Amino acid sequence: MLVIITSCATINIKKSEEQLIRVPYTSSLDNTAREYFLYLPKGYKESTKNWPVLLFLHGNGERGNGKSELDYVQIHGPLYEAWVQKRDLPFIMIVPQLHLFDMDKLGIDYITNRTTASIPKRLEVGVPKRPEPLFTTKKMHSVVNDSIPEITINYINKYGWNNVQEDLMNMIDTTLKEYKTDEKRLYLSGLSFGGFGTWHTASKHPNKFAAINPVVGYGFPELMQPIAEANLPIWNIAGGKDAAVPSEYFYIGINKLKEFGHHKVRLTVHEDTDHVETWRRIYGGQDIYDWLLSHSK
Repeated sequence: MLVIITSCATINIKKSEEQLIRVPYTSSLDNTAREYFLYLPKGYKESTKNWPVLLFLHGNGERGNGKSELDYVQIHGPLYEAWVQKRDLPFIMIVPQLHLFDMDKLGIDYITNRTTASIPKRLEVGVPKRPEPLFTTKKMHSVVNDSIPEITINYINKYGWNNVQEDLMNMIDTTLKEYKTDEKRLYLSGLSFGGFGTWHTASKHPNKFAAINPVVGYGFPELMQPIAEANLPIWNIAGGKDAAVPSEYFYIGINKLKEFGHHKVRLTVHEDTDHVETWRRIYGGQDIYDWLLSHSK
């Protein structure tokens, strides 16, 4: 008699590798040919599920021509974590590059003197060493301001993400249409200039997103009513020692949301960190990713 013995052991099937794709588009702002990054996570290729989507808006120092300078957007944020550090973050990511708007002619050192040597490289084996921790000597403080300087509002609006809203919406719509996506789990996060851009984009398209996460960027009070009416979940994060975007200005917009009856709001101030330290801690951790994924429209 022939006896056949079969094993019930689980077979480990290796996930397909993550992908980083350059997607060409024509900017509606100035009719120029540009590209943005689209990140597909591990296991996307063989998966039959629909994936959450994260739109990430970078900071001031990573803006560029959307072609030869696009790699600068890999320096910080969730794309750095997923692509360079090879973390298994379960999002399709849309990562565009903001136009320069001639800011390279304003004498801003971290733009005019930057080099491609600052762009982190994805290694064939392993991951590169993370930047050394920054330990600022600035003292912690607690100040609350009840008005935002007009010069700051004008500066952000002149050079910010508010100028490319049509491009951002086109990127989102294209991604939702052409990839395996869950349109009920579309998220928005950004740091510094991208934090301000997160607030502006959410105000203009409040029903588009399941949750937003502006990091070291505060919201102007005039943007808050549409966000409140949409009952959009928010986790806003500031650095207590941040001299570039002081935490004292974060309370104005949050208080305005409360006035409109919106309470799905978190404001976290990391009292011991400055501008860069704050976003490195936030995107290098796990909390915001879990929080975003806990929300669905």
